[in-house]
Amino acid sequence: MLQQVIDQRRHSLGQLEVGRVLPHRSRRMVGPFVFFDHMGPVQWAAGLPREADIRPHPHIGLATISWLFEGWMMHRDSVGSEQPILPGEVNWMTAGSGITHSERFEQQRAQGGPLHGIQTWVALPDGQEEIAPSFDHIDAADVPLIDEPGLRGRLIAGSALGLRSPVPVHSPLFYFHLELAPGQVLPLPPGEVAAYVVAGALAVGSQTLQPGQLGVFAPGAQARASEPTTLMLFGGEPVGERFVDWNFVSSSRERIEQAKADWRAGRMKLPDADDQEFIPLP
Repeated sequence: MLQQVIDQRRHSLGQLEVGRVLPHRSRRMVGPFVFFDHMGPVQWAAGLPREADIRPHPHIGLATISWLFEGWMMHRDSVGSEQPILPGEVNWMTAGSGITHSERFEQQRAQGGPLHGIQTWVALPDGQEEIAPSFDHIDAADVPLIDEPGLRGRLIAGSALGLRSPVPVHSPLFYFHLELAPGQVLPLPPGEVAAYVVAGALAVGSQTLQPGQLGVFAPGAQARASEPTTLMLFGGEPVGERFVDWNFVSSSRERIEQAKADWRAGRMKLPDADDQEFIPLP
């Protein structure tokens, strides 16, 4: 059975609309996952204005994961990374003590095109919230593959179901993109587990998760695809209470207030390759 079902809430980020399921007033985290946005899908025409871009902004105390089904994004950050993000590749940015980055849609601006993907934040565990910031890019060929009858997908990060990702995670977790055939049973790792349905339908007991819904599983739950289904399966060991304020995550409210003050005062370095504008503190 399901402990909880959360419907996405639609948010407009300029030209981009996202469906957000975490954090939610009734559920702040699943394992260490503290934020989950479904980006798009959207099809942009050539000439997309620069206002559609996500201008430089800061993070502390977390790692971000950008995963694309379709489209293209350019990532630039304050540790010197400049990396195009493509479908099937993993881009893991560890904010730690503080990082700034931007996400630009230059390809769509030049020639048009789609954008469809997921962005998640993972809270860093106690003792590692203030580690040095870093960025890791994993090519699609190095992302572990599940390819079984009725079940196909990728382990984006962490380890579970006999697979281990090369992404340098900081606590026990797992994050899959899975495609299920009708009738296929969804394998569920132990611990805190949730599934977000991108397309299709997932039956869990007498309940059915539809696209745009996040389901948190009770221990011993069984789930089965009712039709061809695409979903994100994630979870892991909890890291303890975390506060979220704007783009900052921490076990300390005081640390978040310091980060807000640092950003407001211009004390956080902007990306070298994208330092002419930024998103002000709300």
